[in-house]
Amino acid sequence: MRTKHVIVEDYNPNWLTEFNKIKSELQTALKEKVISIEHIGSTSVFNLSAKPIIDIDIVIDNNFLEVKSILENLDYTHEGHLGIIGREAFKYSHKPHLMKHHLYVCHKDSIELKKHITFRNYLRTHPDDVKAYSDLKKALASKFPHDIDAYMLGKTSLIEDLYKKAGLS
Repeated sequence: MRTKHVIVEDYNPNWLTEFNKIKSELQTALKEKVISIEHIGSTSVFNLSAKPIIDIDIVIDNNFLEVKSILENLDYTHEGHLGIIGREAFKYSHKPHLMKHHLYVCHKDSIELKKHITFRNYLRTHPDDVKAYSDLKKALASKFPHDIDAYMLGKTSLIEDLYKKAGLS
């Protein structure tokens, strides 16, 4: 579902609790079929302002069809890679007990997974960059509250700089 209104909130420690609820439900069904379930994106970084949506990567080996089938039984629907190779997106229905989230399945060797984890880990250890990123996101959300494309474009330059610092480019 495409964002209609850009809302960026200050960091909320409850995001970790909400991630763990989602992870627990997924882990119960997926059991040993996955390598890990990773909290990624801005809600996974202490003190980073974010849109209040949990981003999750399910890390797999070579068993995508099996994991996809289990997720479908949990009311997740495969949407394809949505233009980002190495990341398979899933939408969901019937989950009012869980916080809004984006769910992706990534092969353990995917470049996209490496980017997600490396960027998250870099930000977790660089509070000055977290502050700069937070400030920019809040300013852009205020300037472009109904234009997700302009919001995303406004972050591009800083994200590219942060990727370089993290060793991703």
